[in-house]
Amino acid sequence: IDLLKGVSGFALPGTMTALMGSSGAGKTTLMDVIAGRKTGGKIQGKILLNGHPANDLAIRRCTGYCEQMDIHSDSATVREALIFSAMLRQDASISTAQKMESVEECIELLELGPIADKIIRGSSTEQMKRVTIGVELAAQPSIIFMDEPTSGLDARSAKLIMNGVRKIADSGRTIVCTIHQPSTEVFNLFDSLLLLRRGGRMVFFGELGEDSKNLINYFEAYPEVNPIKPGYNPATWMLECIGAGVGGGKGAAAGADPSQPLDFADRFLVSDQKVLMEEDLDQEGVLYPSSHLPELTFDTKRASKSSTQFDLLCRRFFRMY
Repeated sequence: IDLLKGVSGFALPGTMTALMGSSGAGKTTLMDVIAGRKTGGKIQGKILLNGHPANDLAIRRCTGYCEQMDIHSDSATVREALIFSAMLRQDASISTAQKMESVEECIELLELGPIADKIIRGSSTEQMKRVTIGVELAAQPSIIFMDEPTSGLDARSAKLIMNGVRKIADSGRTIVCTIHQPSTEVFNLFDSLLLLRRGGRMVFFGELGEDSKNLINYFEAYPEVNPIKPGYNPATWMLECIGAGVGGGKGAAAGADPSQPLDFADRFLVSDQKVLMEEDLDQEGVLYPSSHLPELTFDTKRASKSSTQFDLLCRRFFRMY
């Protein structure tokens, strides 16, 4: 069984890319494969960093991964959690002063100042999400993967979280994020979209454009698709178009046969959008190595020394108990 089939794409520094689709389409599976976290099954294809083949060590050392579940040491403060991550995961060549400075930058970027010295136990869901993102950001990764960072949050909290994620992207980092039923405001924070249908096939990849205009124009070009209503959420509308929305195929035109849903995966393969994607891929630093973007190499498996790891873990253990 193919969980993913013929998926291609790229994510640039300073941008946010959304991975979306119906339940079981393979969004998290795709992200886990890219992040080097999928060990079962057979993986075919290429994963590249700056146009160079990405090995497991390079992926682990230059990426962060925010799990859907927020798991932290209850007895630590928010600042302590970030310091622990920075000390263990930033390179040993970086001074302690620089690591502490990066922690303060994370606190400021994610607006964690008011709760920085509070115990994590008892924090709200929204605060815990920010701490999770902060712990990964404290490692100073170039790429951050996020698995549904807005799950379990109300609309206001989701917007606050994603505004923080947008700030992280604007600092020059690459954000790749699975997200489920985002509001219009949250969806418009993203730069690009990779949309999957059930079976792990691509339905759309490309820039969203201002107010999702590129996405809307792409789907409205098909006569079977009902135009989006003014003020309607484009994220909800596009899922309805491909039959993955709450309302089934409400995005399809009235004359369309519901028993024969449109195969947007096949249509994408012969679309101008696919041609544009291939042109963007066929560049140095994306599909091919570039002299301006060297290959990422690391001499050691762990960023910090064994003595540093032992010292920090012992300190945390005795502080907890």
